[in-house]
Amino acid sequence: MKHTLFHTVEGKLLLLGTLLSLALALFLGIYGVIDFESAKILFFVFITHLVGSRAAGIGLCIISGFNPFTTIAYNFFVEVLIVCFTYSGFVLTTTNYLKIEWIKKFMEKLAEKAMKRKEKISSYGWAGIFLFVMAPLPVTGPVVGSIIGYMLKMGLFRNFSATALGTLTANIAWCYGFEFLEQRFHMIQYIFGAIVIIVMIPYLKQIKKFINEYKKGNFS
Repeated sequence: MKHTLFHTVEGKLLLLGTLLSLALALFLGIYGVIDFESAKILFFVFITHLVGSRAAGIGLCIISGFNPFTTIAYNFFVEVLIVCFTYSGFVLTTTNYLKIEWIKKFMEKLAEKAMKRKEKISSYGWAGIFLFVMAPLPVTGPVVGSIIGYMLKMGLFRNFSATALGTLTANIAWCYGFEFLEQRFHMIQYIFGAIVIIVMIPYLKQIKKFINEYKKGNFS
């Protein structure tokens, strides 16, 4: 199985995601020696994308003083990296290559989100995926968008071109939108704070549970 895995498209995407992750870790490590504070910000941007907030990641770059090109390029890179893992992980669990329980449960949740939006997008094909990925709405973005493309049996090039272009367009829009607010109204701090709060709401129960377990382990 190990021999055939990396001969599949999904296996190659998994390998690409691994290489991109190593490149990112190496970059942040070297950059951390040169400019620790900036490297720390970029690491936190990566974390915001992991919890599904493109806007928070871009906003964090803008308020930290990164220029538009760096902001757009870095956030796009991170989203591509994440999609490589989630798309390949979804397909490989669907085809029973991967049988790790926690990965299967995570992919099942993604599949549920994708299925709810699949019918609305199916009529529009490539444009539907592009608009879905670009839209600044909850549970949109390249991860779910690429999975919907797979469910619609869309070819890999069409699926990923729509996903990538939608991601790039959204990143550009968020970046210059935030920069406009920052330069003219100094409102980005408040908007960014609101976005962070909205992103954290689904995780409040988990955070509370972690804190309670931590307290019991240390103070009981």
